[in-house]
Amino acid sequence: MLSALEVFTTVVVGLMVGVEFSVAFVVNRILNALPEDSGQLGRAHGGRMLGALMPVWYIGSLVLVAVWAVAGRDHHGAGLVVTAGALLIVSVIMSVLLLVPINNRGKTWTPENRPADWKEQMNRWDRYHYVRVAVIIAAFALLVVALV
Repeated sequence: MLSALEVFTTVVVGLMVGVEFSVAFVVNRILNALPEDSGQLGRAHGGRMLGALMPVWYIGSLVLVAVWAVAGRDHHGAGLVVTAGALLIVSVIMSVLLLVPINNRGKTWTPENRPADWKEQMNRWDRYHYVRVAVIIAAFALLVVALV
């Protein structure tokens, strides 16, 4: 049963990493290259859609890692799992304190009501997101190593 939990948790976290990596290095670059107001409208829609999904995914991943850490506390790799959990906690804290406030503003913007500095705010969100992606990639890598 522990093996199934380990694999399931690693897959769930890995998929989350893939989505966030894609947002950082594919989706946002596509949106930024769109003409006129299309990119900003796309970011607002993405903020609404992913803003509803990702909190569940982040917390769910953290809960799965915590269960793995407790269930496998006497097994090889337990320290790696705990460290991965700590990194996921860091990613959640970063999200709540740095990324969510910007996203909450951005998801309501239209070309008519967006602030003059909207591009700077989106660039700040992108920079924070790059760091968060690095943190969750590190957590994922630790989980993969813990499987071995």
